[in-house]
Amino acid sequence: MNQQPNILLITTDQQRFDTICAGGYEYMNTPNLDRLAEEGCLFTNAYSPNPACIPARHNIISGLTAKYHGFDENYFDNSRQMPYNIPTFPELLSNAGYDTVAIGKMHFQPCRRHNGFNRMYTMEEIPVFRQDDDYAMYLKENNLGHYRSVHGVRHLLYMLPQQSFIPTKHHGSTWVANKTIDIIKENSKKRPFMIWSSFIHPHPPFDVPSEWANLYDDVDLPQGYESITPISPLAEENKHIADYPNKDYLKRAKQLYCSAISFVDYNIGRILDYLEKTNQIDNTLIIFTSDHGEMLGDNGTYQKFLPYDSSSKVPFIVRYPKYINPGTKDECMVDLNDIFPTFLDAAEVDYPANYKLPGESIFLKEGMKDRNYQYVEYNKGNKRWVSLRNKRYKYNYYYGGGKEELFDLGNDSKERVNLLFDCKDSKILEIKVSLRRKLVQYEKTWGLPGYVVDDDFIKLDEYVPVKYRETNFPFHIDNLCKEDKEKLIDLNDEIKMAIKNEDVVNLKELDIETFKKYGKFTDKDIEDLLCEEE
Repeated sequence: MNQQPNILLITTDQQRFDTICAGGYEYMNTPNLDRLAEEGCLFTNAYSPNPACIPARHNIISGLTAKYHGFDENYFDNSRQMPYNIPTFPELLSNAGYDTVAIGKMHFQPCRRHNGFNRMYTMEEIPVFRQDDDYAMYLKENNLGHYRSVHGVRHLLYMLPQQSFIPTKHHGSTWVANKTIDIIKENSKKRPFMIWSSFIHPHPPFDVPSEWANLYDDVDLPQGYESITPISPLAEENKHIADYPNKDYLKRAKQLYCSAISFVDYNIGRILDYLEKTNQIDNTLIIFTSDHGEMLGDNGTYQKFLPYDSSSKVPFIVRYPKYINPGTKDECMVDLNDIFPTFLDAAEVDYPANYKLPGESIFLKEGMKDRNYQYVEYNKGNKRWVSLRNKRYKYNYYYGGGKEELFDLGNDSKERVNLLFDCKDSKILEIKVSLRRKLVQYEKTWGLPGYVVDDDFIKLDEYVPVKYRETNFPFHIDNLCKEDKEKLIDLNDEIKMAIKNEDVVNLKELDIETFKKYGKFTDKDIEDLLCEEE
């Protein structure tokens, strides 16, 4: 019998590092992730090398940075694709005899590109064509095709409290677990499987089923905080993403965010139970992580895209008894780049290309990667920033305006005080110079070309923040046939259904006019919505 291990990669989307009870965050209800940690290793300093959905996922699948795969930020228009000659881990594992299967959110461009998977069962947030999305077609087949916003209302209520109007047994998180279990059942055990099970939650909208919506009502969740020194222009821009008229909205959104994680945790438990029931769990390398975090009000900001830990630091758990002792914690720096070489190491597969990989197998006791440092990058032009942290300090450089930040994570884990703001302390400046010099070398090696000249960062025009709002109406609606369009539920009715049990939401307090500008809300729509509130 083939002795290669099964491989199961479980990812969530936009899950902060501080959302697992076993990590010391006792307010969280995560019994199954706790179980993984108790049976494996919890890495407490894990990072996304590019804290945005599409770049992070291409780092995972290729083991390389944007310099090679081309995705330095989120691109949704198929304007670029990963070069065909870059090996992917599912391609190499498939060549080695694995049954490679992708389930859930992939965010590849184009969306059905297999990237080496034998089979794909996609569940994207906003597919352009319904027939390209397996979960959307599943809903249609189960008489739920009349809903527009199958993953929650992404426009007016994007980060606002809401609940799912999709029944629990058909919810996206349930579907990912069901499909994963089905694939494991179908596997003949004559060849190992490699499954990437990718959940959308807790990425907003926070559309959890009603049975899970009140799990954290009586839990004292951490409060957000404000920066003491000025934050970057990019961070200022992120303040506008969430429409929170008062603190009650944010408090409730946090409860639903945590509930979404707990609902995913429940479904992960179903997968683990099946592996255990079929005596496959100990011969399965399991990695759990997320593509990036969520600011969730920290420093007054929301979403990702930022170098701060709330955005760039992620949970990371590995279970594999062959190499991992149960119940261990590891403080060394790991990141999503390490997943690719770890899989190849476990499967005893060689990397065939000439690219130098930035990551390294976490099973190596004495590898070449310096795990005392963590490099993170994002975007291009004057929106680009790069970051480097060591065990105590984090240094951020913003190409727009040449702005710098230095945080003492040992004494300021929330990154509220930029030590370089109006700084005249020679010792602090020495620390900055040392980290900056080191970061320049990382950027020369792994960053986009052209941003380091004469062994130093270039400086671009200062970035000017804009009032950014998430205004994505379901893309696939415009591409439905006439018959299917006629079956759709009214746009306003979905909004009303989503907030039916969320008393904190008052539509009259929200920025409806912004969404009117995008041509989806008419004056009559707005009038009808507001009349409903009276």
